[in-house]
Amino acid sequence: MSALRQRAACVARQTRLTGVRNTRSYASGSHGHHHEHTVEESFGPGFYLAFAAIPVSVFVYQISRPAKDGELTTIGKWLEKAADLSREWEEKNHNTTAAIQQAAKDKHLFYNVQKNPHIELSYPETFQHGSPYNVPAGHYVNLDKVIAHYQKQHLDEEARKAQKLASKAE
Repeated sequence: MSALRQRAACVARQTRLTGVRNTRSYASGSHGHHHEHTVEESFGPGFYLAFAAIPVSVFVYQISRPAKDGELTTIGKWLEKAADLSREWEEKNHNTTAAIQQAAKDKHLFYNVQKNPHIELSYPETFQHGSPYNVPAGHYVNLDKVIAHYQKQHLDEEARKAQKLASKAE
């Protein structure tokens, strides 16, 4: 069906009159109706930019003049604030970089430190875990010497810490 349609369209195109063509006239005054085209043109952006340059230049001149008592100009104050902000950012960046570098050193230290194979007992009762009931006489060990040893070790460690803090405070 579509082949028949295509063929019919082709035949219709060929049967058109090829000799008669409409000629176009580009004359603006055809048929005696000659109207002059009026255009209302605006000033354009250049005019407005030039006109705005006058108050802008007066404003810039006034803020660039120093005060009578020798203070900085407004532009100078703005530049000083920008420099202070720049110094503040520089200090923040330096502190951040230093913290990151210290964290990297600590990380390497913790990963590469040798593990201590000796484990101190945190409480002496670890020797005697178990039920306190139905224990035959003499089965619990006397731990007074062990308790005294760890108490002395704890007191020595506390004294060392106190001495270290006192030396830092001086």
